[in-house]
Amino acid sequence: ASMTNVILALAIVYMPRVARVVRASTLVVRELLFIEAARALGVSTWRILFIHILNNIASPILVQATFIFAYAVLAEAGLSFLGVGVPPELPTWGTMIASGQQFAHQAIWLVVFPGIAIILSALSLQMVGDGFRDLLDPKLRKAL
Repeated sequence: ASMTNVILALAIVYMPRVARVVRASTLVVRELLFIEAARALGVSTWRILFIHILNNIASPILVQATFIFAYAVLAEAGLSFLGVGVPPELPTWGTMIASGQQFAHQAIWLVVFPGIAIILSALSLQMVGDGFRDLLDPKLRKAL
């Protein structure tokens, strides 16, 4: 397996989630009054799509992307730990845990520190996603 294969596999796995968010957001935005007004003014479909709709669905996509990136970090570490991720010569947290596993009874830090790094990175990405959601959601912004 190569890094490209792992990236493609994770992209295929997580793409339906992104597509669902994009579709749901687009269906909501396209029914808003300013889209109807743009159509009435004769604005082209491409301009409506790229200027009006894309600008309004960018924030949910950004929030979803941060969550998916956190899940992808966990998935890559798991795949590398099992030996089906990136090649063993590439240093990833999963391969570090897998290679340190046989020495865990003598040097526990070989397993603990990569595990802590995985947890902290996934947790921080989740917190960034929550922050983006709070910052970009108009309903939550009014409450702040």
